[in-house]
Amino acid sequence: MTALTLRNVRKTYPDGTEVLHGIDLHIERGEFAVFVGPSGCGKSTLLRMIAGLEDITDGDIMIGDSRINDMPPSQRGVAMVFQSYALYPHMTVAENMGFALRLAGESKSDIKASVGRAAEILQITHLLERKPKALSGGQRQRVAIGRAIVRKPRVFLFDEPLSNLDASLRVQMRIELTKLHRELGTTMVYVTHDQVEAMTMGDRIAVFNNGKVEQFGRPLDLYDTPENRFVAGFLGSPRMNFIRCDSVQPSGAELRLGFDQAGAMLMPAALSTEAASQEITMGVRPEHITLTQAGGGLAARVDLVEHLGDSVMVHARLHGSGQSVTVRLHGERTPFDSGNDVGIVPDASRTLLFGADGAALPVSRIH
Repeated sequence: MTALTLRNVRKTYPDGTEVLHGIDLHIERGEFAVFVGPSGCGKSTLLRMIAGLEDITDGDIMIGDSRINDMPPSQRGVAMVFQSYALYPHMTVAENMGFALRLAGESKSDIKASVGRAAEILQITHLLERKPKALSGGQRQRVAIGRAIVRKPRVFLFDEPLSNLDASLRVQMRIELTKLHRELGTTMVYVTHDQVEAMTMGDRIAVFNNGKVEQFGRPLDLYDTPENRFVAGFLGSPRMNFIRCDSVQPSGAELRLGFDQAGAMLMPAALSTEAASQEITMGVRPEHITLTQAGGGLAARVDLVEHLGDSVMVHARLHGSGQSVTVRLHGERTPFDSGNDVGIVPDASRTLLFGADGAALPVSRIH
C-alpha cells in the first residue's frame, strides 16, 4: 500500500489552454479515492498524468516518497483500467491477463500462478481459455481488471470503467469493485461522472469543476456539509433545491427568510450582519421537505407528481417568484395532485445558506 500525493499539479496545452489549475490532494495508503465531476472538468486528464500518459506542466506527483513526474509509465508502479476494455482479440483471457508479465520476462510458471490467483479473486477461472469475443461486457471488464491485478501495482487507476455496461450490471460491478478493494487493500483512484458511483464506492471524493477541486472529503460529509453551491448541486439525485431569498432578517434567536409572495420561514440560526447583507440562496434537499395543505409553509402549486413505487416525487412552483421546488416523499401515495395549492415546509435544521459567490455561509446553528 502506497500513498499518492499531488502538489500544485497543473496542465496547460501548447495553445495556452489551462485545464488543471493547481491540484493539491493527498490520498492515503490503501484508500479508495474517487474523482467526480462533469465532462470536461479535468479529472480524466489528471488520471492520465498520474499514469504517465500525459505530460505535467507544473507541480509534483508523488507515489510514496518517489517523485514520478519524469518516470516512464512502466516504472511508476501504477496499473490503469480504461473505459474501453482494450483486450487483444486474438489472445485468450489468460494470455491477455499475463501479457504484461510476459513482456517483463517473468517465467511461464510465475505468470500462470499470478493469472490464476487474479482469476480466482475475480471469479473468472472458467473463462481463462476463451477469447474476448466470447465474453459479455461484464466479463471483459473483469479481464481488464485482472490484467491490472497481476502486475501488483502500488496504485490502481480506473477511468470510468463501468460506463459501457448496462444499469443493472453497473450496480453489480460497483459492489464487486468495492469488495476487491477491501480484499487487496491497494490504493485506488477511480474517475467517474456518476455521482451515485462516487457516493457508494469512495472512501473520499474529490469533486472537480473547471480544472479545480471544489471539495475533497468523505461522501456523507460532502453531502451534508458542502462547501459551496456547486458541490451541493452536483451530489444528490434529485439535486438540491436552490431557492432565492428576498430577505434575511434576525428574529430573536432565529433568522427570518422571506420568499416573495410565497411567504417566510424561520431558521434556528444566527448569521453575521455582513453575510446577511448580500444576496442569499437557501439550499434544501428534496428529502428534507414535507408538504402540507395550502395555508401552511411556503405557498406553492404542484406542477407534476411522479409515483416511483417506494417514493413520490412532487414538482411544485412557489407563488410569486415561480421558483421550482422538488420534494421527495417516502411512501407510495400522496393526497396532492397536479394543480393543487400546497404548503412547502423545509426542515429548517437541514437547510443551508449560500452567498452571492456560491460559497456556503458560516451559519451558527441554535439548538
